[in-house]
Amino acid sequence: MFLNTFTKMQLFFLIICTSFTMNAAEIWVSKNGNDKNPGTKASPLATIQTAVRNARELRRLKDASIKDGIRIIVMDGTHFLNEPLFIRPEDSGTAESPTTIEADANAKPIISGGIEIKNWKKVNVLNGKKGTFWVADAPQKAGSLINYRQLWVNGKKAVRAKNTAGTAMDRILSWDHESQTCWIPFKDKSVKFEPGMEMFIVQWWSIANLRIKNIEVQKDSARLSFEQPESRIQSEHPWPAPWISKNNGNSAFHLNNALSLLNEPGEWFLDKKNAKIYYIPRAGEEINSVKVTAPVLENLVEVKGTIDSPVSHFRFKGISFQYSNWLRPSEQGHVPLQSGMYLLDAYKLKVPGTPNQASLENQAWVGRPRAAVEVNYSNNIQFESCRFEHLSSTGLDLNKGTNHNTVKGNLFKDIGGSAINVGIFSEEAFEAHLPLIIKDEREMCSDEVIADNLITNVTNEDWGTLGISAGFVRNITIEHNEISDVSYSGMAMGWGWTHTPNVMQNNKILANKIHHYAKHLHDVAGIYTLSAQPNSRIEENYIDKVYNSPYAHDPFLWLYLYTDEGSEGFTIKNNWIAEKKILKNHNGPKGNIWEHNDPYVSTKIKDAAGIRAPYTALEKEVVVDEKWGLQEMPKPYAIELIGSDFDLEKIKSTLTGFRIVGQELYQWKNHLVIYGKMNQPERTKRKLALAFPSLEIKIYEDLAYDFQNFERCKDSKPASDWENIVLTANLPADEKLQKEYVDYHTTQFEKWPEVAKGFCNADFQQLQVLKKDRQLILIISIPKGENLDKLNPKTTENNPRVDDWNALMKKYQSGIEGAKPDETWIFLNKVNVEEKK
Repeated sequence: MFLNTFTKMQLFFLIICTSFTMNAAEIWVSKNGNDKNPGTKASPLATIQTAVRNARELRRLKDASIKDGIRIIVMDGTHFLNEPLFIRPEDSGTAESPTTIEADANAKPIISGGIEIKNWKKVNVLNGKKGTFWVADAPQKAGSLINYRQLWVNGKKAVRAKNTAGTAMDRILSWDHESQTCWIPFKDKSVKFEPGMEMFIVQWWSIANLRIKNIEVQKDSARLSFEQPESRIQSEHPWPAPWISKNNGNSAFHLNNALSLLNEPGEWFLDKKNAKIYYIPRAGEEINSVKVTAPVLENLVEVKGTIDSPVSHFRFKGISFQYSNWLRPSEQGHVPLQSGMYLLDAYKLKVPGTPNQASLENQAWVGRPRAAVEVNYSNNIQFESCRFEHLSSTGLDLNKGTNHNTVKGNLFKDIGGSAINVGIFSEEAFEAHLPLIIKDEREMCSDEVIADNLITNVTNEDWGTLGISAGFVRNITIEHNEISDVSYSGMAMGWGWTHTPNVMQNNKILANKIHHYAKHLHDVAGIYTLSAQPNSRIEENYIDKVYNSPYAHDPFLWLYLYTDEGSEGFTIKNNWIAEKKILKNHNGPKGNIWEHNDPYVSTKIKDAAGIRAPYTALEKEVVVDEKWGLQEMPKPYAIELIGSDFDLEKIKSTLTGFRIVGQELYQWKNHLVIYGKMNQPERTKRKLALAFPSLEIKIYEDLAYDFQNFERCKDSKPASDWENIVLTANLPADEKLQKEYVDYHTTQFEKWPEVAKGFCNADFQQLQVLKKDRQLILIISIPKGENLDKLNPKTTENNPRVDDWNALMKKYQSGIEGAKPDETWIFLNKVNVEEKK
């Protein structure tokens, strides 16, 4: 008996020894393992929770095996959680001995917060409708129905039953803030009110989910009332609010979550009353082979220390986090202020002004949505080569008291909210427009690195969330990420809407690639900032391809770079953007440094942006919705107003909203010229004509000549800022001569190359001729601070053929009406214009 016992002990010791390699402990986990096993590769554990507990014991006992760290190696398969994986201070490693939860070689382990729904049956009639429907018993836990707002079929998100077809939405008729009700069109009488029914509504840069209390039908319209607290918040908060616009349409909406709305392939409905779930299959889906997953847990992993005992030196590598739930909209509604931060209370001040901002009228307190993986009071945590997929709200949240953490080389895909939230966004008791000033630096989110991640097809539930959203952060570096297919902005940095000094400083957004954004909302940008952030940098990013949202009521309010209220302390330079479509809205008094943000930036910057090795394989996962339209790029136009009714302030106000790129006004006598790059100039003309019926208005859209320095000049280095000189002249009345003039300019680059060479010598940045009938508008762009009289002679230096050209052109040019006999080209004087949101 003694010998047998000794042999067993010796065998157990040998097994334990084989679990340690190079002084690093290994604990193995398999979905087919057993938590009573020793945790070796041959005899693995069943759950990651037990593996973490065993690792905790090794550290508590100061086991010699952990000198170089602890590796919890997870084998292939899906590991379903009954509760979140909780990483606590006692699980901390050290710099020399970190703890890592990692995938086995060539394995793709999944940590899932979902449940699979099985035993589907077909029915041909449902709720009086004929068709093909699938039905299954809704899963329960502890005798109660499991609630969820999302459903995935073979990894593809299904659509919660709604009243509009495909991606179409209706428009509200009106909103009564006093009674907290909304009128909508209501022509489909098959739609019936059901408890749990919701309204999804678009509001500028956010959406809202409102639980419907009642629907009162009157002919082809219906009046909706809503549950509290969202009913009060939705009608009291001033920004963003339901929108009524004769020009561009009222706020878009749809109704959802009712059996009577179930009518399209890919739609589903959870019937709580009868404990059933219904689904209309898409083409090619077979009832016996599909994998249908509903999310259960709101939180899959929680890394949580305390201010005095943070979690440290813990890593995740190669792990997939899938199927998280988020139920707050079903329980209390969801009315966000911005970035998905939902309002707990909000209202408009009767008398504007707070101690921090004299003109502020908006008061708001916000909450923070749940995340699949949440990190608080932790440092030196690392997520590398992980996958965050099929998640209902935020993917990864570095919330409070986090520092020196690294998020690199991960995939964030098919996520309902933001891929990554980082930093405090006003705590619940803290009014959202106040600057964050803390007494204990350990509360700060600082020195984080978010690099080389692919973020794609996120924000697909709460359209007002972002690829990466940073609140009150310090010393953060966001670099070389790629972001695509998002509903709102690519990334945002800052919170508070204030230029008052606060905790933010030394933040960096560098070399990211952002494209195909603004899919559903407007008032958007590739990169967006708020509030004072001294010594911060936005440099060498590549931003391109903006979706055209069919729901926007301000369709021109899309931007590449957007420094919003209070933004100051930034250096913004060398960002490749397809057009200088930027907005500096109520920036702080100390301002920002802007240099070289345009399509003339070196292509090396464009090529270097985005994900670097060894993570470039992620690029094959990029999602782009090819069927969704893109924004039309603005083109150069001039609009001329002729008359005496030049109320300049009214003209500026009338132009607000058309987002004319580089908009400038020039005047000579009774001629006022608006120059810039525009979309739909006819629409601008119509609005001006309504405001100024006595004026003659002409659009110059025929670009008869277009010299661009960066295209025509060798080793061109376009200036960061330009000054435009605008002139006007007439062509002869003879149409033959007009044609000759145009033909000369059409072939000038080939037949008269010396002219373009002269413009290069003079450092002209641009020279354009816009034509309307026989009148010409000439725009000469020179580097800001230069003088045309100084530069113009350089066009003819050692270049006599330019003199020949100028002499030839004289016979085609004459002064416009009102010019003196010896005047040909009339210089217009620039009118000062302030940029407005």
